[in-house]
Parts: sequence; structure tokens; C-alpha cells
Amino acid sequence: MSKILIRGAKLLGAEPQDVLIVDEAITAVGSDLTVSSAESATVIEADGQILLPGLVDLHTHLREPGREDSETVLTGTRAAAIGGYTAVHAMANTFPVADTAGVVEQVWRLGKESGYCDVQPVGAVTVGLEGKKLAELGAMHDSAAGVRVFSDDGKCVDDAVIMRRALEYVKAFDGVIAQHAQEPRLTEGAQMNEGIVSAELGLRGWPAVAEESIIARDVLLAAHVGSRVHICHLSTAGSVELVRWAKSKGWNVTAEVTPHHLLLTDELVRSYNPVYKVNPPLRTEADAIALREALADGTIDCVATDHAPHPHEDKDCEWAAAAMGMVGLETALSVVQHTMVDTGLLDWAGVADRMSFRPAAIGRLPGHGRPIAVGEPANLALVDPAYRGVVNPVGFASRSRNTPYEGLELPGRVTATFLRGKATVMDGKLT
Repeated sequence: MSKILIRGAKLLGAEPQDVLIVDEAITAVGSDLTVSSAESATVIEADGQILLPGLVDLHTHLREPGREDSETVLTGTRAAAIGGYTAVHAMANTFPVADTAGVVEQVWRLGKESGYCDVQPVGAVTVGLEGKKLAELGAMHDSAAGVRVFSDDGKCVDDAVIMRRALEYVKAFDGVIAQHAQEPRLTEGAQMNEGIVSAELGLRGWPAVAEESIIARDVLLAAHVGSRVHICHLSTAGSVELVRWAKSKGWNVTAEVTPHHLLLTDELVRSYNPVYKVNPPLRTEADAIALREALADGTIDCVATDHAPHPHEDKDCEWAAAAMGMVGLETALSVVQHTMVDTGLLDWAGVADRMSFRPAAIGRLPGHGRPIAVGEPANLALVDPAYRGVVNPVGFASRSRNTPYEGLELPGRVTATFLRGKATVMDGKLT
């Protein structure tokens, strides 16, 4: 029997409490737990630290199978644990594509073997992400992986008929289609956000309407079918207003925002540094403000990293040839603290809601996004909010280093992560 006593942590930022973990579950929560109740326990002194439910990411690219030069399930889940995550949803754009029960089960089993973080595979909506024929949605749901989230992320399901059929199909088992909202014909050859900066730099622009037009269509389709749609990586103020309108109608629409879209803007592209090249692109400061406000008021349901690792050679090249994407698992919570908590837009209970409770609910993920209470699984993250540190990707657990935050001082550090009572991170380091 293993026992861990976390002493004096602020649960979701509230008053300090002690939390006793025995084996895989929380067995006691209270002030000054007696020595006898915690006899032989490993004691973690947590004065001034925040105890959160383990974070849940709805949008992670683990690259395995097929691009193990960028990331593997093992290295990606180690990065997740460092960031305070106890569960991640692995996107389907692998090689081969996760469009069959066999591939999603492979990813799920690799997650089980890693032991650092639960891995819930996301199934492809269409065969080969080609947008022409529905993938084996039912077989993936009925597999050992129990897939409930489906996405062609990296590509948009741009055919309205295919999208409608997918929404109808997953309704039978309470699944959700997670849409990468990008009208492909409006973004052919696009390199960055369409606006003043793109005009000055002479780079082909990526208009906001390319995202917004797909969102408008898909919330209407979801309402018509009576199914669930989730909008990936919102990036524009107009997208926020569309989601807000859909929710005001009572439609079953949810949405996510990435940490980098909360903090970074297209002004950074003036450096031509490919680390800032991402899909959807970095937008304007006005868009970032709208996203932060929407996350604060609940219009945007959750933060998702869109962790997109790439090998050095795919990013260390000229802008036009560089791959799109940024790593984010190890810095997400710090960016959220910087943009949302330290600015007063969210408290720590709000962080728990947007980074654990809601993403777990959207993904219908059992055992995660649960209250810190007696009898609940001990999936937890302990955070030191007073910490300040400069981001240095050399020390990342991820196999890739393509972070836009290198050299930036960010607040907060995950000091410990627990997956069903097992410490995967202690003192900020992998166990």
C-alpha cells in the first residue's frame, strides 16, 4: 500500500488543506490530518502551492506511428506529465492515419505502456484524412480504445454532406466531431494572418473568414442534426461571436483556444522566424483580447495545446518551406497563468474548469476532470504559482524543441503530477 500526504496545498486556489492519497485514490481531505491517518506516508510540503485536478488536453499530436523523429507516445506523455497533464487526446494525423480500430488501439496501448499519462486516441473522420469517405467511426468507438472524439485535424472536413453524415453517425454513441475550421480554397498558399502585417511583409494572407465560414456552417449542421460539434483552436474575434451565438441558441457546440493564440500575435512574424508559423496563424492583438475574454466568460470552453512537434530541420529553414506548429504541453499552464490568472481574468478554480473539468467532459473521459474529494481517482497536479523561469527548450521532455517561448520568462511551475496516485513528476522532474 502506498501513501502520499500533500500538506497545506490550496485546493483550486482556496484555503490550504491536506490531501491523503492511498494507492490510486484520495482517501482524506481536511485541515491538519492526524499523523495516525497518514502513518508511513510520503509527505509533500506544499505551502503556497495550488492543487489542481490533473490537466486534460483535447488536442495533442504525438506523431506515433510514423513520425517518431518528431515525437513518440512515450516522449509526448513525459512532456505532458511535466506540464501537469494526466490525460491527452492524441490526434489522428499519424502515418498510417488513425482511421481504423487497429491504429487507435495501437496508440492507446502505447499510452498504457508509457505510464506517464493516459492517452485517448482521436479517430479520423474520413479515410486517410482525404475528406471523401467516412472512416470506421463505429469500429473505433467499439474498440478497446473507446474512441468518442473524431477529427481530421490538420485538414478541414470541408464537404458539408460528409460533415453532416459524420455528425449523424456519432450521435448514436454520444460522440463528437472536432472540426479544424479552415476553408481550403480561401487559404491556398497562405503563409500568415491576412492583415496589415501580411501586406507589409508581402506574404499571402490567411483571412479570418476562412475559419469563420466553416464554423458558421458547422454549428448550423450540428443544430440541424442534434449532434455535438467541437471547434478546434479558435483564433479570431469573429469565431468567438459565432460560437457565442450558437450557444445562445442552446446548440451543442463547444470550442477550444490554444495558449499561443491567447498570448502571441502576427506582429511576431516580422522576424520571419518559422517558430511562429502555425495553423491557424497567429492573429492580431484585438483577436487575442477577444479570445482571452471569451475564455474568461466561458464562451470558449477550454484550453487545448495543439502540441505539434517537428524535427529541427522542418522548422530551421526559410519561412515558406517551414512546417506549421508549436510544442505546447510543457508551457501551457504557465502561459494560461500569465495571460489569464495574473491578469485577473480567471482564478485557479477557473483554470481547473477550463483545463481539466470541461475538456474531460467534452471528451467523455472517465476518471479525469474530477473534483479533489474523497473517493476520487488521485489524478492531480501541484503548481507553484510564485515560480518565475526563462523557457529553455534544451531541457524539454518532448523530442522536439519548436517552442515560440524560448527566452521568455513565464510564471508558474508544476512541481508534482500524480496519475492514479503514482507520482510521475516530483520536484518538477520526471520520476
